[in-house]
Amino acid sequence: FPVRSIYTDDLGQQGEFFSLALTNYLYMYELIKLDPFDLVFALGIVGGAVALSAWQKLGLESQLILAAGRSLLQLVVVGYILSFIFALDNPWAVLCVIAVMLTTAAVVARNRIGKKIPQLLPVVWLSLLASMVLTLSYAIVLIIQPQQWYSPQYLIPLTGTILGNAMSGACLAGDRLVRQMQNNRRAIETHLCLGATPQQATWAYRQEAIRTGLIPNLNQMAIVGIVSLPGTFNGQVLSGTDPLEAVAYQILILFMAVFASLVAIFLVTIGIDRQFFNRDYQLIDL
Repeated sequence: FPVRSIYTDDLGQQGEFFSLALTNYLYMYELIKLDPFDLVFALGIVGGAVALSAWQKLGLESQLILAAGRSLLQLVVVGYILSFIFALDNPWAVLCVIAVMLTTAAVVARNRIGKKIPQLLPVVWLSLLASMVLTLSYAIVLIIQPQQWYSPQYLIPLTGTILGNAMSGACLAGDRLVRQMQNNRRAIETHLCLGATPQQATWAYRQEAIRTGLIPNLNQMAIVGIVSLPGTFNGQVLSGTDPLEAVAYQILILFMAVFASLVAIFLVTIGIDRQFFNRDYQLIDL
């Protein structure tokens, strides 16, 4: 088991050394590896969900089986791809993976918000890109400071976490704003007739959409460590990391996620808001 090396002749510091060694011994357990047979047994959990659905006649059996199959296939493929990327240790390969993740997140967000809104895909793509670059740059340069800025061990997992949170927030905020704009056309047009700019006429709806998009992040931060243990913390502890180190990384990721989500939500709502008006500041029907 790895321990922190302390070379000293001082008796008190030697005691500190053995105390640290004992602490690391208690915390740094070896990871219990799961073989393919263990994953087969894990499918029994899904089988239980399918059986419960069939018993209650919910009609979710095929969806559960399909979702489990897709998850299994996607994660296995991702595992092999990331193993290759980690071994390759090339910045262009890492950036290609991040570009695929970014584009996939943007397409999913666009589809959930609404395909009828023009130029929505580039708006979402650029918004997610801006939030990702700002957040990762701060964390990588000032906080984590790896030997290589493109280190896949840090860059890819952090990107996935940031994009996942930013995409979810952008979807919630974008969908809420679109519905509000469509359901309050008369109120918006009244404000325009009274001399308000498009931004002034829709500001209240944008505020509500931004608050809606941040609800998942705020809820997670409110209950973390009390009701739920986040995935990053669980993964690091299961892999044998000292829980205090896992907590430090989880705190960093929580703060990164809320900042990235807010930036993405802010930019997406601005972009959507502009799509509802023409060059003459007239509200158009979408």
